Amino acid sequence: MPIRLGVNVDHVATLRQARRSTYPDPVTAAAMAELAGAHQITIHLREDRRHIQDRDLRILRETVQTQLNLEMAATQDMVKVAYEHKPDMVTLVPERREEVTTEGGLDVSSQREPLRKLIKNLKDGDLPVSLFIDPDLDQVRAAHKCDAHQVELHTGRYCEARNERERQAELARLVDSAKAAAKLGMRVAAGHGLNYDNVADVAAIPEIEELNIGHSIVARAVLVGFDRAVREMLELIQRSRR
Repeated sequence: MPIRLGVNVDHVATLRQARRSTYPDPVTAAAMAELAGAHQITIHLREDRRHIQDRDLRILRETVQTQLNLEMAATQDMVKVAYEHKPDMVTLVPERREEVTTEGGLDVSSQREPLRKLIKNLKDGDLPVSLFIDPDLDQVRAAHKCDAHQVELHTGRYCEARNERERQAELARLVDSAKAAAKLGMRVAAGHGLNYDNVADVAAIPEIEELNIGHSIVARAVLVGFDRAVREMLELIQRSRR
């Protein structure tokens, strides 16, 4: 099964917002990523609008030629935003104002009923829903009971492993969770912290259909350009499936 690359352009917006300027524009970055072969554009519209802005979402919905994946908090206000702009996928993520970046997956097990209702609300608007979860079998089963279309496995612990033994243990959790989700009929994506050095083993997991990668691609693009940064990542993940 081929694997898809979703390029997250949030950190282009982060650089822009550092000076509250009009550049660099994440809309331009998204177009460049697509021209380089990206299969999807991912953005996280945070409630505090710290990087991606409503204007970005509006224009990206009009200009993205592949698919637009909107990451957002599980709130009614954000459901209204999703209903207005109709992304191709809604990914529900945990969100704290004080965090630098998303720190972990949704605790679906403890929020199953409210999440199930919110997912139904989104599905009633023809919006497919992915849940960003830790690679944990209980969370996978809870996501299935919530009627999620897809799960995105949080790869942060794998990426931050301090030694090879710990890395292999976290990789095994990703493998087990991906297999379980696929058996339950859900699509499987993964992301968070993946870079050019650690992505291959995750991309090689056959049940994973999609990787969403942002920071490492944008960071590399500062040095080598956006087109090359995306193409190099695409080559790495496609090579892992050969």
